[in-house]
Amino acid sequence: MLGDLRRIVQEATTARDLDEVLGVILRGVRENLQVDVCSVYLCDFDRKEHVLVATEGLNPEAVGRVRLAFGEGLVGLVASRAEPVNVEDAPARPEFRYVPGSGEEPFHAFLGVPVIHHRRVLGVLVVQHRERRRFDDDEVAFLVTLAAQVAMALHHAELTGELRGRRLGRPWSGGSLVVEGLPGAPGIGMGTAVEVYSAAQLMTVPDGTAADAEAEEAALRRAFASVRSRITGMRERLGETLPADAAALFDAYCMMLGEGGLEDDAVARVRAGAAAAAALRDTVREHARVFEAMEDEYLRERAADIRDLGARVMDDLLARERAGRVWPERTVLVARELGASHLAEVPRERLAAVVSATGSGSSHVAILARALGIPCVMGAEGLPLGGLEGEEVIVDGYRGRVYVRPSESVRTEFRRLIRQEARLGSELEALRNLPAVTRDGVRVPLMVNTGLLADIGPSLRSGAEGVGLYRTEFPFLVRDRFPGEEEQYRIYRQVLEAFAPRPVVARTLDIGGDKILPYFAIQEANPFLGWRGIRVALDHPEIFLTQLRALLRADEGLGNLRILLPMITDVSELDQAARLLDQAVAELREEGHAVERPPVGAMIEVPSAVYLMPAIARRVAFVSVGTNDLTQYLLAVDRNNARVAGMYDGLHPAVVAALHDLVRAARRAGCPVSVCGELAGDPAAALLLLGMGVDSLSMSAASLPRVKWVIRSFARAEAEALLEEAMAMESASAVRERLNEALEERGLGGLVRPGA
Repeated sequence: MLGDLRRIVQEATTARDLDEVLGVILRGVRENLQVDVCSVYLCDFDRKEHVLVATEGLNPEAVGRVRLAFGEGLVGLVASRAEPVNVEDAPARPEFRYVPGSGEEPFHAFLGVPVIHHRRVLGVLVVQHRERRRFDDDEVAFLVTLAAQVAMALHHAELTGELRGRRLGRPWSGGSLVVEGLPGAPGIGMGTAVEVYSAAQLMTVPDGTAADAEAEEAALRRAFASVRSRITGMRERLGETLPADAAALFDAYCMMLGEGGLEDDAVARVRAGAAAAAALRDTVREHARVFEAMEDEYLRERAADIRDLGARVMDDLLARERAGRVWPERTVLVARELGASHLAEVPRERLAAVVSATGSGSSHVAILARALGIPCVMGAEGLPLGGLEGEEVIVDGYRGRVYVRPSESVRTEFRRLIRQEARLGSELEALRNLPAVTRDGVRVPLMVNTGLLADIGPSLRSGAEGVGLYRTEFPFLVRDRFPGEEEQYRIYRQVLEAFAPRPVVARTLDIGGDKILPYFAIQEANPFLGWRGIRVALDHPEIFLTQLRALLRADEGLGNLRILLPMITDVSELDQAARLLDQAVAELREEGHAVERPPVGAMIEVPSAVYLMPAIARRVAFVSVGTNDLTQYLLAVDRNNARVAGMYDGLHPAVVAALHDLVRAARRAGCPVSVCGELAGDPAAALLLLGMGVDSLSMSAASLPRVKWVIRSFARAEAEALLEEAMAMESASAVRERLNEALEERGLGGLVRPGA
């Protein structure tokens, strides 16, 4: 049974659509459990009904017609209990409901298991048999395992729009639609939806027909040629350093892409009428399945190579498509999974809002949207993807809602809220040149987080008093090799000169986790607990010293550089980094550079560092708290994992308590504390940080005026009282509700809720 289970799971994983997934699972279950019927019912949440959507053994005409109200029948019992129901004689049970036309009269044995995704029952997987029998534990476990596969397939179908469009027989009618998601970045955006896809979503690219088959074929061939050229270039660059077997692998890749391989098959599909992206998707899927079916383990593993090559071609193909795109005047980017590159492709003046079917408010795209001041909704799973292109949409980044084809009354209301936002923006603009001083005279310097040269102008115009976090990894991420000392020097010099004499806190190279360099692969089972931040720098002093030398040279004659060391978990890391910094200073002085050793700080983002504050404070000039990672590690929640992202909240009582302990320990040691994580830019959370006595805050340029208004509207004593209240609360929602209430009482409700 275990071998059969693996085979069914593998076939289901590589199936092309929901129908194929269900067919594979139903046939596999029926054969392996030797039952007469296997069926799937899905939950129609709008009508509160369970709908028969696929069956092996019942009347095929019953599909889509058999509907049971929530709680009705044995199917309803399974769904309401969210656990298996194993019945020897179903018609004898009081819950049994006979549905005319289903063809289920002769069946007695019944086993139903819930299909659950993210705690939500999506449907029920059912087996039935003519003879009376009770299914044993192994059979129940077999069905439960396959129900999990059905759940993943249903979730995928929800994200791609296939479920809404096909399975319940009620596709999006084209009328007004409200989709619930998660707040990503505050604000309201109205505009025209533009759907985008990425190479990483190779198998979720929608179907499409070729309007111009010749143009589609030409685009596809250019993409293949470009990838082949890059692979050949990589082989040539590595030259004689490659062993023979590795060189042969590059040749094999070119063969896979060439004649008789992926290209010819994809072109054939285009000539048959498919759009280039859909043709490539189906070709890659087919070739990968051929390799996966092979007995030889080495050949089976080549399926991964096929998918990788397909993703590379898709990336080139989609990039060319987007490069030629004419963006609407008010573009609302919509995708199953948005990447930072998608936002970068749209002219800033035309980008009205962004919406992603996956992710959370702490995803990097949401963080980038907040930095740019663009309304954003994440985790909008109910989007009818594949049918939104060109539709009018409204994005409510405050409440996490997306309105598709809104009614006139909805449009009128949101136009009113946009006017209120504009008035709020004018009031915030008036604060630009005023200091962030509390009502009782406490000054809290407000800095900006940045990483791109393009951010310098907006950062300076925001009224920032310096850069609290300069992310030096960006020049590394956008290149195909490590940037040299001279390249880094020129970039750092521009930033330091632009802000001089205001301080610039440069965080040294922070890669690993979800920040991977394409030319320096780090493959780990758990990257967030692995080789990242200072760990990489200390293991590669040649990289670290090059960066330190560039930073020191860039600061020559200016003196506004501060160096921040990321991911500190142990004081020995600070000692090792200090020795390397001293070495870089000594080398440059020997070479004739008049460099000074800048103040060095530690980034507190690992729980161990919170409780090492006395020892850390003896070694550094300041500490800066990265609340994003600190929250992630304290709560054991991967903020980029959709399954648990809803549990991620920087106002969780444990996070608040840890921050409070940290600040008190730092103050006792006389060590200044800055907060540069997302909490610093949250107007409500800034109140708590003010109450804790944090010395400075660093945030996106878009958030800075809002936080300044909060600080100028409260006395520190009032913030301390709110902190005391929050420390006694037991949930993040209670903390946030109280803080938002305090803002509204002070007339600042518009910072957190439109129209408040």
